[in-house]
Amino acid sequence: MLNDILLPDVVLQRRGLYYESVIPNNSPGLTANAIYFGNEAWAREYLDFCHRDAHFRSRWLAAGGDWTDKVVIDLGCGPGNVFATLGGKPRMLVGVDVAGGSLEMASRLGYTAVLADAAHTPFRSRVADIVAINASLHHCDDMTAVLSEGARLVKPNGLLITDHDPQLTAWDYKGLAKWMWDARLWIYRVTRHGFHKTGSQQSCGLRTELHHRPGDGVTHELFRRTLEPLGFEVRIHPHNHQIGAQALEGEVGPAQWKYRMGNRLSGRDPRAPDSALSLMCIARRSMN
Repeated sequence: MLNDILLPDVVLQRRGLYYESVIPNNSPGLTANAIYFGNEAWAREYLDFCHRDAHFRSRWLAAGGDWTDKVVIDLGCGPGNVFATLGGKPRMLVGVDVAGGSLEMASRLGYTAVLADAAHTPFRSRVADIVAINASLHHCDDMTAVLSEGARLVKPNGLLITDHDPQLTAWDYKGLAKWMWDARLWIYRVTRHGFHKTGSQQSCGLRTELHHRPGDGVTHELFRRTLEPLGFEVRIHPHNHQIGAQALEGEVGPAQWKYRMGNRLSGRDPRAPDSALSLMCIARRSMN
């Protein structure tokens, strides 16, 4: 079935459990993502603990429904977190990533896994009912290019859904909040917190976070200026992760105390939509 959606003259190489496409331009960011998410232990930790809660599942089901009988392309699929959480029986489920180790895990979950640059995929235009981009844009060199490529793949009346990318206004810490943001890395390393178990894991992980730093991140404008000219109706829903389908009704949900403090110290109301940690974008392509 994969051949049915490939661009003309594209030939993919089989690499064990996944296929490999030509990556036109490598970069330090692509390399960092390939190393970090290609590490079996780190990818397994990511699969087990990230985007696997009931809030995430509720939000995604409200955004795009069950994936059963749909053609889905998951850009930046990692080890397969979205499908592992949502389930269903897609007609075709394609996962794209630059990390071979993660793609092997995704393949075992049911993905047809393809190693490729999310900004330059080997697929024909308008082939997917749903293009999912979860927690991936901020790992990419050019967020606009990846959004545009995802949009190219969406069928008329199909959906492009993005989530879990840091909202610029929420993470743009100032003054003492910025100092605390920087200091957290030393604390995390000493306490072996989360994905900072070792210095090498922390260092490599940070190199993948290309747009997750004060003064950077996704914005409402980014989604609208990229997708609306391509014929998409764009809806954007700020949220603080600990909220399900209610996010689509305007609720941002509660944030952890450290994020509330960071926003207060930066002169922002932590309850405001502009202080919500992430933006979920649900964009539907017109029928034309």
